[in-house]
Amino acid sequence: MLDQFQQIGSQTLALFERLGRSVLFMLHLLSGLPSLLLRPRLVVMQLYSVGVLSLSLILVSGLFVGMVLGLQGYNILVNFNATEMLGVMVSLSLLRELGSVLTAILFAGRAGSALTAEIGLMKATEQLAAMEMMAVNPYHRVMAPRFVAGVLAMPLLAAMFNMIGIFGGHLVVVNLLGVDSGSYWSQMQSTVELYDDIFNGLLKSFVFGIAVTWIAVFEGYDCLPTSEGVSRATTRTVVYSALATLALDFMLTAIMFSDV
Repeated sequence: MLDQFQQIGSQTLALFERLGRSVLFMLHLLSGLPSLLLRPRLVVMQLYSVGVLSLSLILVSGLFVGMVLGLQGYNILVNFNATEMLGVMVSLSLLRELGSVLTAILFAGRAGSALTAEIGLMKATEQLAAMEMMAVNPYHRVMAPRFVAGVLAMPLLAAMFNMIGIFGGHLVVVNLLGVDSGSYWSQMQSTVELYDDIFNGLLKSFVFGIAVTWIAVFEGYDCLPTSEGVSRATTRTVVYSALATLALDFMLTAIMFSDV
């Protein structure tokens, strides 16, 4: 019995110790952000790696998500003779919730895992230690550009996910099911609000970008410098990022869209 309590206590202390390291890691990252103004090329290179190379996955996923929303929405609303509201249902579902959440989870699976594996491999092969020996700060040279690129790429990818998702819903609803195109767009334009829907959705994606990229970069830097340690860190990145995204989504939704 005492051994079990001791094990729980040690695991709890290890958890808080890791949380403290992650906070210190973030402070080091933030201290390296001003130096990026002198080297914007580092951020541009990472934007291509985490943003452009993730674009095809985001666009294909957004297209099919929009098509599924349109199809399922039609099957429900046709029973109430309210198919003209399909544009509103598809757009609000994507702008408020699905666009930012699914983009963050897909980003974590594709770009976040790649960031963790890349930094973890640099640590395992002692490239980060070699930078410190040459008086090059790895936080400024390696981690900070990847963090900034991930934070900037997430809202852009979420916006593209939303646009292609609305287009995918239009393909199914109008071209396949025969709903009037004018009602699809007009109801959407009259209902969707710039601040309450579009801006809040982009704000969510920005917060998700900070959380997911922070987790990915920290897990790579904090992993054990072995092949097994890198693989476990990559797995933790995907799992923790998905859980953090869903938890943050609940809290942000309660703040933004609740009347309580």
